[in-house]
Amino acid sequence: MEQAATDEQQLVDRLRQRDSRAYHEAVQQFSGAMLATARSMLDPATAEDVVQESWVAVVDAIDGFEGRSALKTWLCTITANRARNRLRKSKRETLTDFQAPLDPNLEKRFNEGGGWIQPTRPWGSESADELLSNEALKDCLDKHFEALPETQRAVLMMREMQQMEADDVCRILGLSSANLRVSLHRARQKLFTMIEGFRETGEC
Repeated sequence: MEQAATDEQQLVDRLRQRDSRAYHEAVQQFSGAMLATARSMLDPATAEDVVQESWVAVVDAIDGFEGRSALKTWLCTITANRARNRLRKSKRETLTDFQAPLDPNLEKRFNEGGGWIQPTRPWGSESADELLSNEALKDCLDKHFEALPETQRAVLMMREMQQMEADDVCRILGLSSANLRVSLHRARQKLFTMIEGFRETGEC
């Protein structure tokens, strides 16, 4: 852990010196997480543009990096802010979706940390792997994932797909821990309901 912190500080120092090789290393190391952050809010092409813009901004902003969070978290925060600006300019939905009531039947499936309180019911003759290999289900998942509000989609991608720590996600998206839990609950509820419906009807 200490070695990782030392290596990161050395990278930051080199970035501040405008070392081109350091920027190449940083791009290779962190662009994936930054793109995933942008992609959770924007379409793929726009997300790539935002990541490129974010790297341009980093050249000037790196001198202000104070080390209060990991470099990856800081870079993803810059990316998220720029993605939100794109959303505002396009007048799409902003990152506020905490008012609608939660489904009480689904809410009780999760604990405060977002984990399952009780496992889901058996998957019958189909295993989870078999269901996920179903192209129709994958298409349906993609469709419903893209339809999630930006906050829910971003939280789900960062927590479930990127396995980011909750505190880091809160910093990147500017959310309280309570709003993070609400968004994660809602995203899981919607996808869970979709999967349950697909299992019963075979339709999206």
